[in-house]
Amino acid sequence: MAGRSEARRFALQMLYLFDQNPEADQDRVLVALRKEFTDAALREFAWSLISGVIAARKELDEVISRTATNWRLDRMAPTDRNVLRMGLYEMTHIGTPAAVVIDESIEIAREFGTEHSSSFVNGILDKLIPVSPAVE
Repeated sequence: MAGRSEARRFALQMLYLFDQNPEADQDRVLVALRKEFTDAALREFAWSLISGVIAARKELDEVISRTATNWRLDRMAPTDRNVLRMGLYEMTHIGTPAAVVIDESIEIAREFGTEHSSSFVNGILDKLIPVSPAVE
């Protein structure tokens, strides 16, 4: 049975899609979400991450940009950028404990990113813990 980790992985893939193709059809994403997860709570969690990050993207990007010194968002790997957005959103809007978000984000970055993604994501999200309430 899929859990929240799988819901986060799905959400990351959809956020990557929207990052690369902002005109992507959200209805098709919802159809894919229903096919992927039979559990309503997991569907709701994944959709809250996807739709929440999309809605709060500007604010999330501002916080990440201030924190990721010497890194412009457009120069970050798309997977890293979206893992950071999703992690920051989950900490600040969903209320998942920072330690859980960081652990999950590191694993997702390790799976989908580059050789250095997990340490990059860890470093940025760790710095975002004290400033995360500023997003709300």
